[in-house]
Amino acid sequence: MSEHLTVVDHPLVQHKLTLMRDKNTSTAVFRQLLREISQLLAYEITRDLEMETKRIETPITEMDAPTLAGKKLALISILRAGNGLLEGIHDLIPSARVGFVGLYRDEETLQPVQYYFKVPAELEDRLVIAVDPMLATGNSSVAAIDLLKEAGAKNIRFLCLLAAPEGIARMKEAHPDVPIVTAAVDEKLNEKGYIVPGLGDAGDRMFGTK
Repeated sequence: MSEHLTVVDHPLVQHKLTLMRDKNTSTAVFRQLLREISQLLAYEITRDLEMETKRIETPITEMDAPTLAGKKLALISILRAGNGLLEGIHDLIPSARVGFVGLYRDEETLQPVQYYFKVPAELEDRLVIAVDPMLATGNSSVAAIDLLKEAGAKNIRFLCLLAAPEGIARMKEAHPDVPIVTAAVDEKLNEKGYIVPGLGDAGDRMFGTK
């Protein structure tokens, strides 16, 4: 995967995203939709995984069959909202190793503050997929990728549900080697750093908090 930005315009992705944007969608339905859409986005972000063959025996005959090559990939959730995407992708790739980066946004400065970091070993030998539903200012995402690179990661991809032009530009400037896969690029950020039209605060809508 080489393009810096991929927008997944599949009809099912777009339909589910519309339901998630609707403010009348309940917390339970929002979480289920996020789980479903995460698998559709994961299908796209893993499209070019390296393959090898192994000898197996079907009920009919022996064959050389394709299988994933290399070390198990790493899924990194940017807490807390990243967990909604993580759950669906982990269902799809149950052998993946899982890590967490805890960042919260200072409401005054809009800058990320780290409070947790726990990731799998040997990141340098793994494809690393970082997940966070919203790429807004890009500050938290850039900080998370900084931490992953410091931990040794070399092959990183970023998966989000929604992206603002400001966040895309910030990521491209800081990490041009990290492709972004998203379901939509929205219009802009508002003065509070929220994506417009967006879908509100993904964490609050997932967990029913305010």
